Amino acid sequence: MYKRILVPIDGSSTSDRALQEAIRLIDAQPVQLRLVHVIDDLQFLDAEGYVDYAELRELTRKIGQRALDKAEEIARQADITVESALLEANGERIAHVIDAEAESWSADLIVIGTHGRSGFNHLLFGSVAEGVVRGASVPVLLVRSE
Repeated sequence: MYKRILVPIDGSSTSDRALQEAIRLIDAQPVQLRLVHVIDDLQFLDAEGYVDYAELRELTRKIGQRALDKAEEIARQADITVESALLEANGERIAHVIDAEAESWSADLIVIGTHGRSGFNHLLFGSVAEGVVRGASVPVLLVRSE
């Protein structure tokens, strides 16, 4: 049914659940699985120059790569061939970066976890999953957190 499944990974238990759901969708047919982590732009108000942005950027890259490595290992343990990519937001919304990657990679499906935030938390943190659903060029499967 699905030949190319894209799974955004953020290192949370919710994205782990989305990965597990994507693995369950894969049966005996050959399916390509691509994991992506989007590095968001670092924007802090630091008039005094206390923040070392190069160090922060390197730290966020390492955290993102660790999340991808962990997810890749889970897929490999399920005997699934997997590839991954660490993507940069470069001023774009994360949801847009995910959709653009799905389109350029010719994904058939995006499987993404949603934290199910509401009220003030939703207003404060927004929802990447909601943004993906609203702008996706391919079907999206939302997987709720526990």
